[in-house]
Amino acid sequence: MNKLKMHSPDLTQANIDKLAELFPGCIAEARGADGAVMRSIDFDQLRQELSSGIVEGPQERYQLNWPGKREALLTANAPIAKTLRPCREESVDFDTTQNLFIEGDNLDALKLLQETYLNKVKMIYIDPPYNTGNDFIYEDDFAEDAESYFKKSNQMDDAGQRMIANAETNGRFHSDWLSMIYPRLKLARNLLRDDGCVHLQLMTMKFNLKKLCDEVFGETTSCFR
Repeated sequence: MNKLKMHSPDLTQANIDKLAELFPGCIAEARGADGAVMRSIDFDQLRQELSSGIVEGPQERYQLNWPGKREALLTANAPIAKTLRPCREESVDFDTTQNLFIEGDNLDALKLLQETYLNKVKMIYIDPPYNTGNDFIYEDDFAEDAESYFKKSNQMDDAGQRMIANAETNGRFHSDWLSMIYPRLKLARNLLRDDGCVHLQLMTMKFNLKKLCDEVFGETTSCFR
């Protein structure tokens, strides 16, 4: 049974799709009035594509930018009122072991380790979630369900509505994923020794991740294989 469409076509998005076929370099991402990420047109770039001379515009600079980058940097630098709680009943040789296993949000954990392990870690291995458009919740035996996590982290209101959305349609956007990984890389860098290294396991988003690592760690120190 075919469902009736209760709204007219979005002609603006249709026009953006047509321009994307002709000028893919002019497609950008921006946040709408409701805070959601949406595709947009870089009109300065489009003017340049259609001009035979140099078009006056914003000062050019080499950088990776996206909607929410400033918020992500603020997130990395903001302090948290949390602490690590020892769990002796689940530990082995708690008082003598040289190993540490932390269970919880990795952003919080990275912040809590800043003072004790600053410039002391030799290797960091990160296996981030892919940019699928799904919730960034690891599926493993001890992870809590998404609804509980969002309530605890104040991302869901009393009515059960998501305050921060990463819907299926956002899978085609890169901004949400970059905002997630950026503060974690910034904090991880602080923990590394001078001869330390970070290994990132990722199949998608690798080109944007390379640019991001160049910014966080420096072009001469980041490499991809």
